[in-house]
Amino acid sequence: MATQKKLLRILKKKQEDLLSETLKKIDIVICTALIPGREAPKIIKENMFKNFQKGSVIYDLAAVQGGNTVFTEVNKIVDKNGVKILGEANILNKLPVSASNLYAKNVFNFISNLYDKENKKLNINLEDEIIEKTLIK
Repeated sequence: MATQKKLLRILKKKQEDLLSETLKKIDIVICTALIPGREAPKIIKENMFKNFQKGSVIYDLAAVQGGNTVFTEVNKIVDKNGVKILGEANILNKLPVSASNLYAKNVFNFISNLYDKENKKLNINLEDEIIEKTLIK
């Protein structure tokens, strides 16, 4: 049993070291680790923040259960040494709105491409790659 615990400590340390080195090379981290019924595990420790590049972003989806970083705060943007930590409480409720807005914008831009503002009429320009590729022939 003692050897098993020692092995787990060694593996956990290796994992933390690997993560710490990886953080030097990336600009964004999305944290999602949760354990049902318990506080979220602290994956990004305080000493790891020195490895981040200034301007990096951590999006912590586990914020409601305490977050996966030591500095995560629910519904706040925390700046720690130039690294922004976003602790969004309910991201799922915001996704449909974003998706709907994006879809509406894309449809509007497509339809606008079919309209000739100068002559105020529909203009299906078959030389336009976007229009040509979307026609059913």
